[in-house]
Amino acid sequence: MTIRIGTAPVSYGIFGASGDRSAGEALLDTAAAAGFSGLELGPPGLFGTPRQTGEQFRRRNLAIVGSYIPIHFAADEATVAHDLVAMRTTLEELSVDGPTEALAILADEGSTALRENPARSWTDRSLALDDDGWRLLGRRLEEALAMAADAGVPTSFHPHLGTFVESPWEIERLVELTDVRLTLDTGHLALAGADPAEVLARFGDRVNHVHAKDVHLDVLRRAKSERRTDFETWFADVSCPLGQGDANLDVFLDGLVGRQYDGWIVIEQDHAPAPAAAFAAIAEEQAGNRRWLEAALTDRGASVEGRLVAHLRSGGGS
Repeated sequence: MTIRIGTAPVSYGIFGASGDRSAGEALLDTAAAAGFSGLELGPPGLFGTPRQTGEQFRRRNLAIVGSYIPIHFAADEATVAHDLVAMRTTLEELSVDGPTEALAILADEGSTALRENPARSWTDRSLALDDDGWRLLGRRLEEALAMAADAGVPTSFHPHLGTFVESPWEIERLVELTDVRLTLDTGHLALAGADPAEVLARFGDRVNHVHAKDVHLDVLRRAKSERRTDFETWFADVSCPLGQGDANLDVFLDGLVGRQYDGWIVIEQDHAPAPAAAFAAIAEEQAGNRRWLEAALTDRGASVEGRLVAHLRSGGGS
């Protein structure tokens, strides 16, 4: 099996509608220099038009891994329609050269109430979807999956903190509704009160994508105890370098390699919005994350794509 290691714009402070959208080229340059094999896309248009996006990635020998696509699955029809318009743009970016292996990584966008009450399953399920809400989510998800299929883009679903698909019981409801594949994010699972390794063991047959994220649970606990409502602000302090947090990555990677996983692992260390001028310092930390993950995987007998390329880029021998 061969695992490919990628990175994502959120690790450089670019996510959602925020961040420095002019930083696309700098982001690609730093990701390539750090030895990553590919990169997930950021907000639509971050790297230019769909055609320009493909050209910029090819120029640096980077693969387009996929793109996170948030949809308000429980919101009103007008809001969902707006989300699907943005999704069409992302699908064009992913499929500019025809059918692709790059993933449309779908996720629920949740609501303000959920972001103000993250990890709600720790205490109660009062904000969770009822049966009608789950049926609506399933119908809208099937519509999004059909859109991606028409564009020749494979799909995955990302359970995410502060949304209606956050915890293991909600993942179970999701897989009962649809045959969608899953993106497991070790950090978001840990924050939701789950053991990422146990979630992998339970739903591993559905997993086609992985986000490696380590987190400090005390940041979440403090935010909850203080009843903070500024999710985007305090969440920037949650992520930490791989192996330095509470996500129990060693056990998760044991399970992942044991299942002979051979897809992408995208490193995400969510960072506060940052201009391109800050990329040098951020890039050094992300290169360290890649080295940590590469070593952890190879120690477990996995083959990692891109090691020679990274060695050459760093000035090593032939």
